[in-house]
Amino acid sequence: MNEKKRLVIIPTYNEKENIERMVRKVFSLSLPFDLLIIDDNSPDGTADIIKSLQKEYPDQLHLLQRKGKLGLGTAYITGFKWALEKDYGYICEMDADFSHNPEDLISLYEACKNENADLSIGSRYITGVNVVNWPMGRILMSYFASKYVRFITRMNIKDTTAGFKCYRRKVLETINLDKVKLKGYAFQIEMKFTTWKFGFKIVEVPIIFTERQEGVSKMSGGIFNEAIWGVIKMKLRSFFRKYEMAK
Repeated sequence: MNEKKRLVIIPTYNEKENIERMVRKVFSLSLPFDLLIIDDNSPDGTADIIKSLQKEYPDQLHLLQRKGKLGLGTAYITGFKWALEKDYGYICEMDADFSHNPEDLISLYEACKNENADLSIGSRYITGVNVVNWPMGRILMSYFASKYVRFITRMNIKDTTAGFKCYRRKVLETINLDKVKLKGYAFQIEMKFTTWKFGFKIVEVPIIFTERQEGVSKMSGGIFNEAIWGVIKMKLRSFFRKYEMAK
């Protein structure tokens, strides 16, 4: 493992309005990160933009193209496996649409590096409700979804559905990624829950979440259905699983 190797994984589907600006922003940070874009065959040409940028950043910018829209969870699992193969010590995940501020990658990394967190979470709710440009209905739905997940799982995490995170390598090595069942946005809940069940240290870092300015949101009612019923099934499955870290 190379402690100095840091990777950011960004899944994309139709993000041509955002992706070049995002790539350049990440590579302008004071701390160097590599980038892995996982594109689900975006019909708008997102992958072509990334391929063009790879000429500028041949060693830092990586692209995996998939044959179709296969889901957020499977995209991240593909990225996690790639990161482990390539010897990265810290693996971050974030959205392409600037709802997550790339500057906060440094805070997430430092929480792992300096506070000995195994997983750091960019949290919208650790210091109140830090969300910009969301309608009140969506804020309430997200906030109470997190409370619901905390009630079912008993995790002491304020933002259980957050998708802006940094993992130490050993977390992804310990979790059997092939056993992760939830594939949509509830994937984020299952990854936190499994990390917590294994006894890893989790730290929440306050962020401000800003609704996308460009492109189209991927949220839908099915996402919340998966979260509601998937979390109950996930909790029930946990009673029949052993969570023991390798020595």
